[in-house]
Amino acid sequence: MLVLSRKQNQRIRVGDSVVVTVVRVSGDKVRIGIEAPESMRVLRDELEDDGLGDVILEPADSLPIPRLLRFVG
Repeated sequence: MLVLSRKQNQRIRVGDSVVVTVVRVSGDKVRIGIEAPESMRVLRDELEDDGLGDVILEPADSLPIPRLLRFVG
């Protein structure tokens, strides 16, 4: 496992097509953004066993709040 320290707005590149960006750091929480090809499955580890299906990546500015709220549990 590679462990890196990053500050807000810094990025990590994975291969040729994945970019992970530290969007915000607040207290003990870090918000990250993941840019990946649509064909690549991106799923939080804890959702793998929940049977909720794949998470489809869309540009952040195109996601309406009501649609996001159905994923909050």
